Amino acid sequence: MSATEPLRVANRLSQRELYRCQLISRDGAPVTASNHMTLASDHAIGHPAIYTKMVVCAGFDPEANYDRRTDQWLRNLAHEGVALGAVDTGSFFLAWSGLLDGYQATTHWEGLDSLREQFPKINVAPGVFVVDRSRFTCAGGTAAIDMMLHLIRAEHGHRLAAAVAEQLIHSRIRDPQERQRMDPHLRQGVVCSGLARAIELMENCLEEPLDMESLCHAAGVSRRQLERMFHRHFRVTPRRYYLDLRLQRARSLLQYTNRSIVEISVACGFGSATHFSRSYHDWAGKPPTAERLLRETEITPSLR
Repeated sequence: MSATEPLRVANRLSQRELYRCQLISRDGAPVTASNHMTLASDHAIGHPAIYTKMVVCAGFDPEANYDRRTDQWLRNLAHEGVALGAVDTGSFFLAWSGLLDGYQATTHWEGLDSLREQFPKINVAPGVFVVDRSRFTCAGGTAAIDMMLHLIRAEHGHRLAAAVAEQLIHSRIRDPQERQRMDPHLRQGVVCSGLARAIELMENCLEEPLDMESLCHAAGVSRRQLERMFHRHFRVTPRRYYLDLRLQRARSLLQYTNRSIVEISVACGFGSATHFSRSYHDWAGKPPTAERLLRETEITPSLR
């Protein structure tokens, strides 16, 4: 809806049909989104029609909904000169079809590492959205609004795009390079500069964790000060907080990628898969293999 509402409002404000939207599903059947709302589709992929743009929207497990027929359809659209876009994990559909090779693209921050590692031919950007020639991708959520406002501005001028933004109570059109996530200190409600710096360092060094001495030195605080600040704000030790961050990243990789347990353990800074599995079980109440099995057996239908 974040992608289609700006287009609807643009039509209303201009008093003419600048855009016409259709919802296409793989088989033409209604589609149930991850919020359990069901939307009727206009037709199935492959239906003869003329498009100028096609936007792929996918859910939590995009690979479960990707097949050879979808791949060929997307390739055919590209061959016909259709501009191809994606919202959130929809970027993976275009990537699997090779349609983002040589382009700059983005996806939701939870999947950025996976997109970057799986597809080295894509110039993966961390911003809220990217428009690169005939490809346009965004991080999902409200980033879809910014991406569509950018397209409206490029095609119909700044005044219309600004008017649409105002109608949506969207105070400004974000630049593509803006960060997807809040700064760590804002996200955690932290005002102490030393603590904020420590959290930022932790988030940036998950694959190769810093030891406490190096962390304190880089943050400009003593170990005793750091421990007091973490206990006061989070009721945990710095070491525990750091471990939780790495395990949260592991959960994301288990849910969004098919990387092996060994690869995930390395990507999250664990010395061995055994150590990782034990730590994950203690943290999540189940082993990593069970987390992945849950994803595979309880696939939520996605908006395609």
